[in-house]
Amino acid sequence: MKAVGYQQSLPITEDRALFDFETAKPEPKGRDIRVAVKAVSVNPVDTKVRKRAAPPAGETKILGYDAAGVVEAVGPDVSLFKPGDDVFYAGSILRQGTNAEFHLVDERIVGRKPKSLSFAEAAALPLTSITAWELLFDRLGAVPGKSLDDRTLLITGAAGGVGSILIQLSRRLTGLTVLATATRPESRDWCLKLGAHAVIDHGKPMKAQIDALKLPPVSLIASLTHTDQHYKAIADFMAPQGKFGLIDDPAEFSLAAFKGKAISIHWESMFTRSSFTTPDIIAQHNLLNDVSDLIDKGVIRTTLGDNYGTINAANLKRAHALIESNTSRGKIVLEGWD
Repeated sequence: MKAVGYQQSLPITEDRALFDFETAKPEPKGRDIRVAVKAVSVNPVDTKVRKRAAPPAGETKILGYDAAGVVEAVGPDVSLFKPGDDVFYAGSILRQGTNAEFHLVDERIVGRKPKSLSFAEAAALPLTSITAWELLFDRLGAVPGKSLDDRTLLITGAAGGVGSILIQLSRRLTGLTVLATATRPESRDWCLKLGAHAVIDHGKPMKAQIDALKLPPVSLIASLTHTDQHYKAIADFMAPQGKFGLIDDPAEFSLAAFKGKAISIHWESMFTRSSFTTPDIIAQHNLLNDVSDLIDKGVIRTTLGDNYGTINAANLKRAHALIESNTSRGKIVLEGWD
């Protein structure tokens, strides 16, 4: 089968940073399904792994996490899917990735592809949807349902992939007041279009802007980027006994800033369940099915950005370069094989 991989951690400008190669078609065992990959999307985690995690000498690592495709074969213990089913998922960081014609994945982290979306549109969703869902409901403990919730959720860096899904989930599935942060006018408009009640500029002092809005207490924080730059200011205006959730890797972060207000800290990593095969691993199957239903009902929308053409090394290198330059807008998707 065709695949794209790497053997050394190299700058994306190098010829061998990513390359096309042929490898054996994998055989499903246990609860694995084999998916004929129709589309993938590229995330910052792809570039981070490529730059930091070289495979053992002589081996080739295949990147790629988000995927949408068709189940082609199933392992003997599979009960959730059958050949011919359309699926979407975000894979496991510990296994070979989705930048291959055929991919093995544990059925318990796979969902039904939304019927109303193309494979490319569906491939843009899993990683950001899982991260946003787990952060909102599993880590911050928001209550699903539209009953009134007299708290404000602040989402920093809300115009990105995770933030775009998180705005929609929190606005449409909870009674929280949703406050987003963005700096550029187009990012501000995007957040409002997705459903944020209000948007402030995180490049300016946030407390004064929040005070002027006269919102319910800011009790929940979803810190999606640059946590090290904002957490002290946030700790100052957060409501006592609130919850602070983060997904990035802050260079500096002190828990002491939150101690006086008894604010709890919550890390979100969407690969935790698959990496440790946690007892509740099937929660990702269930939440992806919920996301699929919400998409098909028109409650939330995909965040597809640019389609970079077929899945090959050249196009994946272009996508990695764009993400590393921090100029990508929306999810970058590749679809089909040459």
